[in-house]
Amino acid sequence: MKNVPELFGCMVFDDSAMKARLPKETYQSLRRTIADGKHLDLSVANVVANAMKDWATEKGATHFTHWFQPMTGITAEKHDSFISPSSDGKVIMEFSGKELVRGESDASSFPSGGLRATFEARGYTAWDPTSYAFIKDHTLCIPTAFCSYGGEALDKKTPLLRSMEAVNRQALRLLKLFGVDDVTSVKTTVGPEQEYFLIDQEVYNKRPDLFYTGRTLFGAKAPKGQELEDHYFGSIKPRIAAFMEDLDEELWKLGILAKTEHNETAPAQHELAPIFTTTNIAADHNQLTMELMKKVAQKHGLVCLLHEKPFAGVNGSGKHNNWSLSTNTGVNLLEPGDTPAENAQFLLFLCAVIKAVDDYQDLLRVSVATAGNDHRLGSNEAPPAIVSIFVGSDLNEILESIDKDTTYTAPEKIQMKIGVHTLPRFPKDTTDRNRTSPFAFTGNKFEFRMPGSSLSVSGVNMVLNTAVAEELKQFADALENTEDFKTALHTLIKKTIHEHKRIIFNGNGYDEAWVKEATQVRGLLNLKTTPDAMPYFIHEKNVRLFAEHKVFSPAETLSRYEILTDNYCKLITIEALTMLSMVRTAYLPALSKCGKQLAEAALTKKQFVQTADCSYEESIVTRLSVLTGKICKKTEVLDSAMAELSKAEDATRKAQFIRDRILGAMNELRTAVDEAETICDKQLWPFPSYGDLLFSVK
Repeated sequence: MKNVPELFGCMVFDDSAMKARLPKETYQSLRRTIADGKHLDLSVANVVANAMKDWATEKGATHFTHWFQPMTGITAEKHDSFISPSSDGKVIMEFSGKELVRGESDASSFPSGGLRATFEARGYTAWDPTSYAFIKDHTLCIPTAFCSYGGEALDKKTPLLRSMEAVNRQALRLLKLFGVDDVTSVKTTVGPEQEYFLIDQEVYNKRPDLFYTGRTLFGAKAPKGQELEDHYFGSIKPRIAAFMEDLDEELWKLGILAKTEHNETAPAQHELAPIFTTTNIAADHNQLTMELMKKVAQKHGLVCLLHEKPFAGVNGSGKHNNWSLSTNTGVNLLEPGDTPAENAQFLLFLCAVIKAVDDYQDLLRVSVATAGNDHRLGSNEAPPAIVSIFVGSDLNEILESIDKDTTYTAPEKIQMKIGVHTLPRFPKDTTDRNRTSPFAFTGNKFEFRMPGSSLSVSGVNMVLNTAVAEELKQFADALENTEDFKTALHTLIKKTIHEHKRIIFNGNGYDEAWVKEATQVRGLLNLKTTPDAMPYFIHEKNVRLFAEHKVFSPAETLSRYEILTDNYCKLITIEALTMLSMVRTAYLPALSKCGKQLAEAALTKKQFVQTADCSYEESIVTRLSVLTGKICKKTEVLDSAMAELSKAEDATRKAQFIRDRILGAMNELRTAVDEAETICDKQLWPFPSYGDLLFSVK
């Protein structure tokens, strides 16, 4: 039986490893860097590097790499061995502080959005000491930031770290006004729940659309999907359980707090939830989690699908981002306490989040905008594309009482009575949960439910942190140097609630009436697609926001817009080209062959039996003929649209053309092919069906 406490973090150069291997002064200096953001001297880095190398080589590592997160959405690494030649013709194992703190990579080979020209190749990776180094595949991985020769951020980690510093600066200002002097830092924390699908490797290998795009571009609905609701929290199949056990072990070795695992709603869908941790570490851990899910799945003859909507007609996969604010003294600033109506500090930080979500609802929508997530948002499985906040009935009554200057009376604690005497009684929660809300308060944190399963949480939290930092700044500016702090505080909280309560909605986000109310009455945005959302990223107020808090320069903001828009266009282009290839080389030939066989069967029957009933063959041949012609025409429409797309001058126009022309053509082609699948001979159908895919793991 595994000794989990001993296993946990055994491949991480964490605090216990540093404390055991570093001189006391070096350890304390490094701890100050990690806790307070103090500069790390190169002499300290040299000592740390040598100890880190010794620890890693004892664990079997032979190489090191600066592990970073470029704008590709995945991680990158270049491996160097520890070996260095010695005078006797042998080698020694060395690792210097300079190698630890700085690396070099080709900056023009990663997405830069125009920040780097092809001939401008130099880029740097810089050690992030706040995220522990770890060993993966016999390689010491050093979490780093990635920037260009000119210092522009070319990754997802650098802006995230900048946004965390922005929140820290502004939150400390407010805490001092409340007389909190023992807090030296405020960090955002995150626990990202991860949904995913597992299917059999052999079936996956027969689906080129899954291979090229991560989702099925065709597929008629299976006779059984999730209608019976028998998969959610159901008994975990032995093969899946074995995968989960191995995955837990690999995650625990890397110090990743994998806590909860279960079957999700759709067939073949599952979820893993970690315990929350500091945001940049949580982002690193989530990237590792996604990588290890795929790697461990292969060992079990499985394939892990992280696309937001790999199968039409069943639930897609999200990544619920549980976000909060905590001090270095262990206080959660979003903890209401027993009397939230009297907890002015909590109410002020709550109001900052409410105002941030309202003021920057466009940026939050952009932060989750991807080609894959467009298929998921708004369906009865994920929040709508309209951003709103759920706070629950009790908290909403508190906010309303402040807004209207009425007295709030806290409800009595209610004991749950289930009606069976032997079952224990327990206190009922003060509010229900709302799975349709994009941004829900869940006790002492906010659950942002809009991110898609494949998305890096760095971008989501960078936006959230920066928006909240701006509101904290505005609050601090308004409250500092006031003569009557309590009166000014009450006035500010009341004003904020009154001006921004339009973003609070506790009802059913799936209701059509809500869409009408949100857009026509409350004036909220309904940005249904990525092309609708992306232009808001470079609106003047948002460019100014990022620049004000030193998260992005205006050039860096524009580069992100270019990268995200270009990536959207490339993904849809790959999908469309894959569809055209599958139709022309597989579906149309199969339909032609099926029609031919049925026609020949009818002729044969009539040859031997003059009065033979060939109504089946004739009806299917007729339907196949009509559908084949329809598919052929729809293929030409898509092909023509793709040719026109190639003439678009920039990524923005391409994205708009895709929204207006390409997606519709793709959907019409799929509809025709999926209908043909329902009547074609299964033996002739070229690819595994939805039933084969969703129920491939026995």
